[in-house]
Amino acid sequence: MLNWDDYRIFLDVARTGSLSAASITLKIDPATVGRRVTRLEQSLGVKLFNKLPRGYQLTPAGDELLDHIKQIERTEKIARGTLQKASATISGNFRIGAPDGLSNFVLPRVVANIQREHPELDIQILSLPRVFNLSRREVDLAIMVTPPKTGRFVTKKIVNYKLHLAAHRDYLAKSEPILTKADLKSHTTIGYIPDLIFDPSLDHMAEVTPNRAPNMASNSVAVQMRMLEMGGGIGFAHDFALAHFADLKMVLANDVFQERAFYLVRDRDDRASEQANLIAALLSDGIKAEVKRLEATIHRNQD
Repeated sequence: MLNWDDYRIFLDVARTGSLSAASITLKIDPATVGRRVTRLEQSLGVKLFNKLPRGYQLTPAGDELLDHIKQIERTEKIARGTLQKASATISGNFRIGAPDGLSNFVLPRVVANIQREHPELDIQILSLPRVFNLSRREVDLAIMVTPPKTGRFVTKKIVNYKLHLAAHRDYLAKSEPILTKADLKSHTTIGYIPDLIFDPSLDHMAEVTPNRAPNMASNSVAVQMRMLEMGGGIGFAHDFALAHFADLKMVLANDVFQERAFYLVRDRDDRASEQANLIAALLSDGIKAEVKRLEATIHRNQD
């Protein structure tokens, strides 16, 4: 019979795909994690993971066990949520998956405020430009631009946000004036790597320079912002990110802009946990307030 520790170790390795990453969350050394996984495989008589160059990947038997473990986890969360209703204390580890723009320019302040109020809570931000796997508990909660249309998820809209074309003031001073979208044809553009755009809503430059790949590109918002800061060219930037860069100026601000939204996505069974509900509410409120604060800041500075 699977005990709690076996469940905890197996789940973290399955979620992170790495002994070392799981060891950080579990707060035990990687060698011990590896021994416990091996012991579990021996006790069950099946191989649960294949060790690949990129990490640990579940075997078909591992996938089957994971489904069973998720059932145990749901039952445990329901029981834990019932006990937590009488307490406002938040503790333990909580992992958030978020786009890297949000992770770099909004979440640090939000998470710092939450952790300051709840020092027993350890918060981890998994910042990757892709979709997160909630079903395998890769993260406890995900923030997405385009929420999933299927699956056992609960989705809540957090806040709308805007993007504007922007460039460094020095680039604009040395380049041909930009009075209309047609003028962009003669300028160096910055954006996402076309074949790595996992969500069509992120293909921002397609609106103003259709059928043309950016001259400078990255799959990371943070890298794109640095390209703009270095005077490399012109590209779309989140208004909340622009608030962190004093020398970046909006271009065609009244004529060209885009609006998107952030959505908070959770496994629907997490609603049984008062702790998970409280963390989700704190994150949602914090993100909404911080996006609005930063957007107000940049618009004051651009005026």
